[in-house]
Amino acid sequence: MFTFSIAPEPEPEAIERGRKLFAGETDFLKGVVAMPGLPPADRKEVCFAGRSNVGKSSLINALTGRKALARTSNTPGRTQEINFFTLQDAHYLVDLPGYGFAEAPLPIVEKWQRLLKAYLSGRQTLRRAFVLIDSRHGIKQVDQEILTLLDKSAVTFQVVLTKTDKVKSAVRDKLMDQVSAALSKHPAAYPEVIMTSSEKGDGIATLRAIIADLE
Repeated sequence: MFTFSIAPEPEPEAIERGRKLFAGETDFLKGVVAMPGLPPADRKEVCFAGRSNVGKSSLINALTGRKALARTSNTPGRTQEINFFTLQDAHYLVDLPGYGFAEAPLPIVEKWQRLLKAYLSGRQTLRRAFVLIDSRHGIKQVDQEILTLLDKSAVTFQVVLTKTDKVKSAVRDKLMDQVSAALSKHPAAYPEVIMTSSEKGDGIATLRAIIADLE
């Protein structure tokens, strides 16, 4: 069984590599609703997944230093496509559709799921999936489906805990116990968990460094 821990602060050199990568130009490229619409797999890419309203758009905006790059919304399920962003000429940042909402019609949900499965299993340049989990709630049953899908697709994923500024330090140990127990059942899980707060900037430099150093 894997032992899961909080990702340590990277070395200064790694932080600088991450800063330089994200200091460059970042632009929205396109939204994709079917596999033929995917851009060429000509660079490294990382994707971000998470249930609706977990803070995915806010995290992408914090990483890139662009307040309105990814749209934020209080309406669950607003992101209905796979959104690609160019990070300089070296990477794609990929924003996957939010999951775990009840308002969307079943046929739409099923269409998204098919697209998601096809993307995850067929994208050779995908280096890592970052699965966002609200630190106030931990890993819920609704998250298990995407984690299992990542296992089956043999895509390494790393959990990013969001909104950690909303959680008292005394609660964090219990949170890590819950997250560790849930992740121990998933062979594709990376053993380090990243603690972030888009509002306070916590963990942003760490996540940038990790992305910059992915081979």
